[in-house]
Amino acid sequence: MSNLASLLENSTASYPDRTAIVFGDTRLSYPQVNAAANQVANLLASRGIGHGDKVALSCPNLPYFSIVYYGILKSGATVVPLNVLLKGREVAYHLADSEARAYFAFQGTPELPMGQAAWEGFNATDGCEHFFLITADPTAPSPIEGAETFAAAVGNQPPTHDTVATDDSDTAVILYTSGTTGQPKGAELSHSNMLSNALTGEKLFGADASNPDTYLCVLPLFHSFGQTVIQNGAFGYGGTVVMLPRFEADAALGLLVKEKITFFAGVPTMYWGLLGALEGSEIPAGAVAENLRVAAAGGSSLPVEIIRDFKAKFDVDILEGYGLSETSPVASFAPLGAEPRPGSIGKPIPDVEMKLIDPDWKEITEVGDIGEIAIKGPNVMKGYYNRPEATDEVLQDGWFRTGDLGRKDEDGYYYIVDRAKDMIIRGGFNVYPRELEEVLMTHPAVSLVAVIGVPHDSHGEEVKAVVLKNAGDETTEEELVAWAKEQMAAYKYPRIIEFRDELPMTSTGKILKREL
Repeated sequence: MSNLASLLENSTASYPDRTAIVFGDTRLSYPQVNAAANQVANLLASRGIGHGDKVALSCPNLPYFSIVYYGILKSGATVVPLNVLLKGREVAYHLADSEARAYFAFQGTPELPMGQAAWEGFNATDGCEHFFLITADPTAPSPIEGAETFAAAVGNQPPTHDTVATDDSDTAVILYTSGTTGQPKGAELSHSNMLSNALTGEKLFGADASNPDTYLCVLPLFHSFGQTVIQNGAFGYGGTVVMLPRFEADAALGLLVKEKITFFAGVPTMYWGLLGALEGSEIPAGAVAENLRVAAAGGSSLPVEIIRDFKAKFDVDILEGYGLSETSPVASFAPLGAEPRPGSIGKPIPDVEMKLIDPDWKEITEVGDIGEIAIKGPNVMKGYYNRPEATDEVLQDGWFRTGDLGRKDEDGYYYIVDRAKDMIIRGGFNVYPRELEEVLMTHPAVSLVAVIGVPHDSHGEEVKAVVLKNAGDETTEEELVAWAKEQMAAYKYPRIIEFRDELPMTSTGKILKREL
């Protein structure tokens, strides 16, 4: 019997004097975070929510995320983290699909009014019974009429709670991933999936509870990378998480020095941003280098120039890794201390197996030959929530087929050569064209559309929609971009629209996106 919340509880018992979370001038000890999480668990219990129920959470990198996350787990319920950029329509879909009974959402800012989108999504979902608005000022009344504030809801709850016992196979977290077709699917990750992945820190990164790391948390916690490698990885070894709600290179560079950060993880655009910020900064690279012990990267391949520049400036090799929501997420990483191999995603992590397969699941063994990457191990999801057919397509005898094409060298290092079908990676976020195409097709101007990724200097890829308009329609590219911005999360909507008279197609009518 184990519960993912044991990461917080064990460190609270072992290291009561350590700082768990830093946010601005706020510093919270492990006992403080644990007590606040207990209040959340008691709140849920008071509303009749417990073992096996689903509870959604929309929150940027703030202490509230960890407090609510572990509180949900302590209650025996399942956490459903949602992207903070989702619009009301998208929120409603995720709440209904996950069958969430309660929803915690941060108020947001005027620039990012996530609380309003959350409230709209909640009100459009019949099955979700409770909404708790996390306000920026805990003493302020709810800025949304009718919404119950988090502060008022937890205020009278006791700070102690007996964590609900869960089985290793019980679902701890449901992470949504679009796959390559259709609507987003929820990957069910068990307590043992998440625990095993979080506790690989010792072997992967040399994590040591007797000499804990200080982690800079710039990766969004609602994503699997930040959630497992930063939050759960830090809490598993009694480390400190320094939170930055939104990646800003100058602010991140300052925190690396101020908080003596030893562990940084980010996507390639963040490393690009840090190097750029250093150029015009008075902060010497040596002030970062004297503390920084580990730099980890994922999301997409790092350019060789960034790897070299970062090593030259900060005296640390960037460790590149690979994973998916369905694998909790880490599946492979470059070995600590080994010479970097640019373009490689490293080797399988301890207790995890990887192989290359053909479309019929047969293994491809020749060095250098290309095949689809398949993964097996304690990190592989239970399946997609309420989608047995989709689960059967990707799971066989414990092996998960990723949809990513790769090759392996003679030393066992893997390399990605192409991504899952048409998926776009924009600034580290996965964007799935099919989902966007379905939304764009609802616009009266659009007759046919193909969404593709085009190269972009800082984001890696930008989202572009190639559109056939209905005859006589006078909608402009700018108007369609503006409409899409209202319908989709900020990282998804196409910034580029191109109207064409025809799209390249096969004889069977399939759009040839490679030609676009």
